[in-house]
Amino acid sequence: MGAFTGPVFRPGDDGYDAERSGFNLTVDHHPELIVGATGPDDVIAAVEYAAARGLAVAVLTTGHGPAVPADGQVLVTTRRMSDVRVDPAARTARVGGGVRWRQVLPETVPHGLAPLNGSSPNVGVVGYTLGGGVGPLGRSYGFAADRVRRVDLVTADGRLRQVTADGDPELFWAVRGGKGNFGVVVGLEFDLVPVSRLYGGGLFFPAEATADVLHAYSRWLPAAPEEMSSSVLLVTFPPIPEVPEIFRGRYIAHLRLAFTGIAEEGERLVRPLREIGSQILDTLGEMPYTEVGTIFNDPTEPARVYDSNISLHTLDEGAVDTLLSLAGPDTGSPLLIEMRQLGGAYARPPAIPSAVGGRDAAYTLFAASILEPGQEDAIRRAHEQLAEKMRPWATGGTVFNFSGVADATPERVKLAFTPADYARLAKAKATYDPDNMFRVNFNIPPAL
Repeated sequence: MGAFTGPVFRPGDDGYDAERSGFNLTVDHHPELIVGATGPDDVIAAVEYAAARGLAVAVLTTGHGPAVPADGQVLVTTRRMSDVRVDPAARTARVGGGVRWRQVLPETVPHGLAPLNGSSPNVGVVGYTLGGGVGPLGRSYGFAADRVRRVDLVTADGRLRQVTADGDPELFWAVRGGKGNFGVVVGLEFDLVPVSRLYGGGLFFPAEATADVLHAYSRWLPAAPEEMSSSVLLVTFPPIPEVPEIFRGRYIAHLRLAFTGIAEEGERLVRPLREIGSQILDTLGEMPYTEVGTIFNDPTEPARVYDSNISLHTLDEGAVDTLLSLAGPDTGSPLLIEMRQLGGAYARPPAIPSAVGGRDAAYTLFAASILEPGQEDAIRRAHEQLAEKMRPWATGGTVFNFSGVADATPERVKLAFTPADYARLAKAKATYDPDNMFRVNFNIPPAL
């Protein structure tokens, strides 16, 4: 077994609690050993340590998408693997296993290039990308996983593999979409796209305009071009000083838009939404792509969040009315709702096939709730009721990127893939991780 060059933590050590903590505090890891990996050798040593003791290996970068706790297991934290290299001529980027999107954007945009990042620059590149990757450029360019060229992966046998379409096509297919089920990623190479600016921002509406906003938005969506990505957020902001006074303690309907075409065309396209009227705030305008995170302004402070998602094939008046009855401003619902339009390039098959599911979805409906003490059961019931009531418009599947704590069961994991793809993933799991070492995740067990 190799020696560790990065820091190692055990329960009771100084730094143990800080190292095991992530963004979503719902899952509270208590591993036997934490390895602060500084490179592939540390990851190999961690896998060998776990294999010798029959332990599982879990991975933590930012902790935005936790599934199950790594109690008594080995936890590898990857944030120290933070190198970013850009090749402007080839239009590619290569990143270490712990890089966040906020570290990539300043390196690519000066060259007129952008990654297919997510809505939050604080999310880790690897977990986001290998879960599919649904972001502001997706309707134009597709899933981020489909742009991956190479995955540097430490598998359960302690081997560092450079996984490509030519060198290991089945593992390359599986890891792009199968997320953390096949090893620990220490490096990722992916294509960049020719984007340096956007027309985008948000329209913020008060509670009393919510029904008008959702119905107008649902009518506007079918004609939106692929260059336009959009979503709607329904949220009650807490009455705390960290929230801008204009939103503090208020229920808000927030339309978020990102358009890659020229600003004048963007202005024309959003005019019907602006005509809804009564906006509290309008931040739409042209921006450098480095500012893309301001469109969504996703939270950055850790919290205990319970989340789930379903995919929709239709968003008609009935779907909107049902959603309003469950999470509208007069319901007192604990649900934060975000609905994103998919379709466009998401629906097209990639040049090199991947395991990414959800290509049949027109929309993804994501729900999240802050877990307040004593409210856990009520919150779970609210999520279950949302899924049940929206069933007439649902595809029956989910989008893996938006999987939350509620989606970590084997039955829910299957919903992110077609049956044939799930069977193929389970077969690949049996080849590359037959003992299911990488099971502290949204797990795909090896086929028997």
